[in-house]
Amino acid sequence: MNHRSDTELEDSLVLILDDISKRYGDDEPPVLRGISLEVRKAELIALLGPSGSGKSTLLHVAGLLDDPTEGNLFIQGRNSRQLSDNEKTELRLSQIGFVYQYHHLLQEFSALENVLLPQLLKNTPRKTAEDRAKHLLEEFGLGNKLQARPSELSGGQKQRVAIARALANDPVILLADEPTGNLDHETAMKVFDDLLKITQKTQMSAIIATHNYELAEKMSVRYSISEGVLLKQ
Repeated sequence: MNHRSDTELEDSLVLILDDISKRYGDDEPPVLRGISLEVRKAELIALLGPSGSGKSTLLHVAGLLDDPTEGNLFIQGRNSRQLSDNEKTELRLSQIGFVYQYHHLLQEFSALENVLLPQLLKNTPRKTAEDRAKHLLEEFGLGNKLQARPSELSGGQKQRVAIARALANDPVILLADEPTGNLDHETAMKVFDDLLKITQKTQMSAIIATHNYELAEKMSVRYSISEGVLLKQ
């Protein structure tokens, strides 16, 4: 992929990784090696690969949680190298949703409050934020669990709350790192189907890292990563 200027980006492209490499020390081998990837609006991408292959690092770079050593990253037409730390934080909060293998819910807060919090951090009016949190939780079949704390929820329910939280600020792209990895097969399939339905309904893009080829088959595009090299399936 040739290096691009902001003016050359297509409107349909939500995220571009342009020849991205990442290493964590001069004497360390690169974790990512010349990764180039274009993500279009409403595109659902499966990212396959064994543990240690670079999946998590790629998602962290794509989500502006980590800076690439080389290359450029564009999100919504903005080059991350030209953004201040505050601008990156704002972009993450407003444009990117994250889901991890472990739900990372705040234990002292209810399901509703967990989905409410990222919206309040974005200065969304509380009533608007509460209405959206309720709507998202209802979409995931948790309308009767709004006041439940994580300790009162099953594993699948916790992960549904985590996904609802990731979607709270209506991001343009969802980045999910093994979002069903801690669930049994039946629950994983149900949670994944719920995730796909809502991303398709909202025309959101997504990159979902998974070991599960059955889940990957449900995605529109599949890539594998091995030793930091990305290949389309």
